[in-house]
Amino acid sequence: MTPLAWILALPVRVYRKVFSPWVGHNCRYDPTCSAYALEALQKHGGLKGGWLAARRILRCHPWGGMGVDDVPD
Repeated sequence: MTPLAWILALPVRVYRKVFSPWVGHNCRYDPTCSAYALEALQKHGGLKGGWLAARRILRCHPWGGMGVDDVPD
């Protein structure tokens, strides 16, 4: 993982450890947004992976889609 991707993954990891147990497991997508973000950062690095993660989080709202949404290769 690139240094930028590692830095961007820190808030996601904190969210998964601290807030995710309180929020519950009611994600509209599979994999969850946090798992998607970590995988995108791992595969594509900080810039493209960060962009993919941000785009996915912005799509996660009541009027957005749902279902399986894997990280592109």
